[in-house]
Amino acid sequence: MERFRNSAVWLGAFYLICMTVLSRSGVDGVFPPLFKLAALCKFCDLLPTSCNGTGNCKSNCSITSICGLPEQVCVAIWRRNDNNHTLETVCHDPALPLYGMHLDDYNSSTCVMKEKKAEDGMLFICSCNQEECNDNVIFTQIQGPTVESQVAAVILVSLLPLLVLAVLVVAMFYWYRVYRRRQSEWDTRKPHKRKGPLDCSDACAIMMDDDRSDSSSTHANSLNHNTEPLPIELDQLVGKGRFAEVYKAKLKQNPSEQFETVAVKIFPEEEYASWKNEKDIFSDIDLKHENVLHFLTAEERKVEKQYWLITAFHSCGNLQDYLMRHVISWEDLRVLGSSLARGVAHLHSDHSTGGRPKVPIVHRDLKSSNILVKQDLCCCLCDFGLALRLDNSLSVDDLANSGQVGTARYMAPEVLESRINLENIESFKQADIYSMALVLWEITSRCTAIGEVKEYEPPFGSKVREHPCVESMKDNVLRDRGRPEIPDSWSKHQGVAIVCGTIDECWDHDPEARLTAHCVAERFDEIEDEMDKLSSRSSSEEKIPEDLSQNDGK
Repeated sequence: MERFRNSAVWLGAFYLICMTVLSRSGVDGVFPPLFKLAALCKFCDLLPTSCNGTGNCKSNCSITSICGLPEQVCVAIWRRNDNNHTLETVCHDPALPLYGMHLDDYNSSTCVMKEKKAEDGMLFICSCNQEECNDNVIFTQIQGPTVESQVAAVILVSLLPLLVLAVLVVAMFYWYRVYRRRQSEWDTRKPHKRKGPLDCSDACAIMMDDDRSDSSSTHANSLNHNTEPLPIELDQLVGKGRFAEVYKAKLKQNPSEQFETVAVKIFPEEEYASWKNEKDIFSDIDLKHENVLHFLTAEERKVEKQYWLITAFHSCGNLQDYLMRHVISWEDLRVLGSSLARGVAHLHSDHSTGGRPKVPIVHRDLKSSNILVKQDLCCCLCDFGLALRLDNSLSVDDLANSGQVGTARYMAPEVLESRINLENIESFKQADIYSMALVLWEITSRCTAIGEVKEYEPPFGSKVREHPCVESMKDNVLRDRGRPEIPDSWSKHQGVAIVCGTIDECWDHDPEARLTAHCVAERFDEIEDEMDKLSSRSSSEEKIPEDLSQNDGK
């Protein structure tokens, strides 16, 4: 009985060995396998690896697993993430997609990496059907040069001199065409050049939009596409802000060594984001307007590790400095206020001056120091480092991430409270209108038409410190509902009374109740018409008694 039991064990073992051999090899391909065993593969989902994507690499996976299904093969996936490399080893059925693609080399006995484009980016993948074949991955297979490659190399070496010559000829021809075109453009512009040297005491501003709009527009466009740094000589520092310094500078315009005056705003390397935002705003061709600073070009000065914005220069400086130095007339107030409103209305508008559709822009840092005064006393807006294009593609999250920006003294109540309505892009325009109202108050406070004119003070004056923080402005604007004082004496002048009423409506606590910039601009136009009517009416009333007395004498 014991002998029979031992014989049965040996027969069973022999049968299993035979079946395994037959299932693995099908008896050297003569007979098909009776059944297929599951593959034995390395199985580590995701590991960092020192493999750099060349040569042969080991997976360094310590886990060996029997695949769950007989159809599955061994797979290895290598990825590069920044400076880190990862290797993933798994079992997978080649009939099913893996990361959005099908395996095409799974019958191989070795795991040769191929670059593939998957749903989540580029990766290298290989598959094979031998035991633990995904433990050794092959990136490059060194092969000797073929006859075809040797012939191609000989042909390439033979043609190289001809190719170099052809490139030189094309380059010389291109340079000649560019030279001729620039010479032609210069000759075309010559008649429009000012005769004699520039009179800096008179204008000291290059390409003023009001007197050279056509030529400056053409010239600015050519500068925008310039790839070489412009021949600019910095003259003197004229302004300094949180993000950049502004210099008066000289721009060489022609071979006769004449220079024109420009403004150069220089951002340090760490303020690249602010420079880029302002450059992108200025690059919008529909931004061009007589009440927006004229933009020439932007440059990356990599040697100096600086970023430049080159614009028109206005010798009167910013509005805050101008109001500190000057007392203005009623006519000056009307010109400054009207041009300011027109500039903001153009930013906020969804159509350009030519009627083309335009992306509305909000400034988000409107204040008197961010407004320049031109020679004709018109305002022009500048400093768009915090500006935002209200593109339809912006989501609520994009708007929320823009943050609480601006200068605390000029922040609208809803901005101070971080409760701006992100669902409505008009809310951002309404915050600009509040800031504009404070600037209009500054202008009005320096006008002789109000009676006694005091020394210049910024909005809220001595009620807050020179550079108030958000919390102190909350106390004044939110808790106390405070606004700059408008004395009763200001209303004695009919035009100033209308301006004060407009200011009051623009800094209303309720954003929805505020006027639009376009409406403010129209108010100033109506003031001019109304004042003309009043002056003509009063002059005619003065003539009536004189005429009557003459009739009585007759």
